[in-house]
Amino acid sequence: MSASSFFPQDSNSKRLLIAFAVTTVFMIAEAIGGWLSGSLALLADAGHMLTDSAALFIALMAVHFSQRKPDSRHTFGYLRLTTLAAFVNAAALLLIVVLIFWEAVRRFFTPHEVMGGPMLIIAIAGLCANIFCFWILHRGEEEKNINVRAAALHVMGDLLGSVGAIVAAIVILTTGWTPIDPILSVLVSVLVLRSAWRLLKESFHELLEGAPQEIDIDKLRKDLCSSIYEVRNVHHVHLWQVGDQRLMTLHVQVIPPQDNDELLQRIQHHLLHHYHIGHATIQMEYQHCEAPDCGIHQTVSSGEHHHHH
Repeated sequence: MSASSFFPQDSNSKRLLIAFAVTTVFMIAEAIGGWLSGSLALLADAGHMLTDSAALFIALMAVHFSQRKPDSRHTFGYLRLTTLAAFVNAAALLLIVVLIFWEAVRRFFTPHEVMGGPMLIIAIAGLCANIFCFWILHRGEEEKNINVRAAALHVMGDLLGSVGAIVAAIVILTTGWTPIDPILSVLVSVLVLRSAWRLLKESFHELLEGAPQEIDIDKLRKDLCSSIYEVRNVHHVHLWQVGDQRLMTLHVQVIPPQDNDELLQRIQHHLLHHYHIGHATIQMEYQHCEAPDCGIHQTVSSGEHHHHH
C-alpha cells in the first residue's frame, strides 16, 4: 500500500509526511556524526530527532485513523487518537530531556574528546533540515490541531538542539574547551522542557474529558440566560473536546415557546457562533428538572428572569 493511498491527502497529513521523511534521514546522519565525533550535543540532537521521527509517525497514524467514519462501537470515530498521540509525544520528549541531562552531568565530570569540525558541518545541515520541517508544520493548522502542534514542538526542540550543537562546535574549534558540549545540551533541554510540560498537561486535560481552557462554563450559562429571552436557567452542563471538535450536553429550562424547533436552533446558533461548539445536545425543560444528578441547586439564572409558570 502506497503512502498516498494510506495517509489522507489533507494539508496536515502532507506536511507531517514530508517532515517525517526529512527528519528520519537527518536523524540517522546526526547519530552517525555524533558517534564519530564524540559530541553529546549532536547525539542529544539525534535523540531529539529520533523522538521527532516517532512523534511524526504517531501523528500520521492518528490523522489516518481519526478520519475513519464512526461506527456502532466508536460513535465519535477515532478523533481521540490525535490527543493521545500528542500526549505520548510530549511524554516521550520529557523522557529524552531527562536522559540528556543525566548524560550531560556524567560527561561534565568525565570530559570526552570532541571533533569540532565534523560536528559543526553536521549540526549546520541538521539545523537547515529542522528549519525546513518547522516551517512545513507551522504552515499547517497547528493552532487548531493539537497533534500538529505536538509535532511542531518536537521539531522546535530539535531546531534549538542544532543551534546548541553549532555553538558548541564553534567554541570547541576556537578554544578547545569540551565541557561546553554537555553544558549547551542541558540548556537546550531546559528550553524545551517548559513547552513539553504545557503540552502534556493540555493533552492530559483533554483525555480526562476536561472542558476547553478558554471556555468558562459559569459565564456560558449566564450568557445563554441573558442573551435568549426564553431561557430561564441552564444546568447539567457537560463540555469536552474530541480531536478538533467541541461537544456539549446541557439542560435548559425555558418558557414554553410557540415554536420549539426555532428556539432550539437559536440556542444552537448561539453556542456555535459565540463558543465554536458545533455539536450540542440540548434537553429543553418547562419545569424544574427532577433528575437526581442534575445539580439543579447549582443552576445559574439571569437576574432579569423571575417568571413563574
